[in-house]
Amino acid sequence: MNCYGVSVNLKNIPELDPEFTPLLKFNEAFLKDATKPVSIAVERADGQMAACHTKIHEEAEMTQANHYYIDRLVKTMIWLQGGFRVYVNDKDLYDYLSSVYCKGGAREFDWDFMSHIYEHEFEIVFTEQVPETKNAPIAMGGHLEGCRIGFDAGGSDRKVSAVIDGETVFSEEVVWFPKVTEDPQYHYDGIVAAFKSAAEHMPRVDAVGISSAGIFINNRTMSASLFLSVPKDLYESKVKDIYIRAVKDTFGDIPYAVANDGDVSALAGTMSLKDNNVLGIAMGTSEAVGYVDEEGRITGWLNELAFVPVDANPNAMIDEWAGDIGCGVKYFSQDGVIKLAPRAGIQLDESASPAEKLKAVQKLMAEDDPRAAKVYESIGCYLGHTLAYYYQTYGFRYVLLLGRVMSGKGGDILMETCDRVLKDEYPEIADKFQLKLPDEYFRRVGQSMAVASLPQIG
Repeated sequence: MNCYGVSVNLKNIPELDPEFTPLLKFNEAFLKDATKPVSIAVERADGQMAACHTKIHEEAEMTQANHYYIDRLVKTMIWLQGGFRVYVNDKDLYDYLSSVYCKGGAREFDWDFMSHIYEHEFEIVFTEQVPETKNAPIAMGGHLEGCRIGFDAGGSDRKVSAVIDGETVFSEEVVWFPKVTEDPQYHYDGIVAAFKSAAEHMPRVDAVGISSAGIFINNRTMSASLFLSVPKDLYESKVKDIYIRAVKDTFGDIPYAVANDGDVSALAGTMSLKDNNVLGIAMGTSEAVGYVDEEGRITGWLNELAFVPVDANPNAMIDEWAGDIGCGVKYFSQDGVIKLAPRAGIQLDESASPAEKLKAVQKLMAEDDPRAAKVYESIGCYLGHTLAYYYQTYGFRYVLLLGRVMSGKGGDILMETCDRVLKDEYPEIADKFQLKLPDEYFRRVGQSMAVASLPQIG
């Protein structure tokens, strides 16, 4: 395969997507003859920094490949680790990045999104001295002492648990409709009602842990699909601090913590595995990811791998929301299954919802339909190549595979194919981490216990 003048060779190709070009393989081929050193750093909240020292080509005919390589690198860094300011020490790359990360540029979505969540306009900075990496991981979770509330705000139901000294004494799920409700008072009232419901089953409340899909910085809700319908002015005044207000208004000044539900799933994985350094990937409506580091800490990185590019094929499928191609959401979610099913000869009902289309493929898989098996084999091939790419940044010891796409026979085929591709294409790292599915402990108490264990008391 040839992409931007760079030749990429593969042994393992997804049968239903023969033009798939793993970004890691493209990067390796690009860097093979690159000689010009360049450095990139991305700054995020509280002065934290992700830095990368790499190389590009000096030949003029490789300018397009240079630009593509750096664009994918910067995009990976801002969605994996987060950031609102990019430092670069090469003038041509500075000019290029400035032309795409701006209003009207090819990366306008990324520019606008990061400006919003970090409350600082996204900018590209030319500097001869690029800052070095600076991380500030937070010790969070694993605290089981005392009387705790664990609250998970889902898109269709809200779950709350009362936990006393590590034992769940009460759990409740309540259906609600946050995504279609404009008035944030509805959300606030639902959160407080859940808190009070759990509090009734304990002698006191020592701490509250909260999880939800979204981006949270310093316990503030910077972006979350739960509040999709809330007008922008009300979002600023009523939503960003909604969980902080709900805790303080209900219980006063007690410890609390708000975390992305992907990070909480990874934390639940560490509790189940009794070990750290876990990347959790939930393949459902999107690709939801969380990570707990070697010391059992949450990193503060975004981990929004749905937006991280994984495929260098110029004809890769576009993500309609972000307006970019080859990103994780179209490979590791129900969208990936729906994309591949017709290529396997499976005709899906176009009037059906995405969830219903996934169920149709799962039903065929349960009947051992070979067409459905090809879908999961192809996704497993995607995942094997992509985990090698993710490993470069995370260095994880375990990958916990979750979500609806992983359920049933299809999930088994996906995992087996992924393992085979890793061993065949990336033997140097294949034995450095393990693929895991949720065990019975995780399924039974993992998430609620992990949420409740987020804040430290005292």
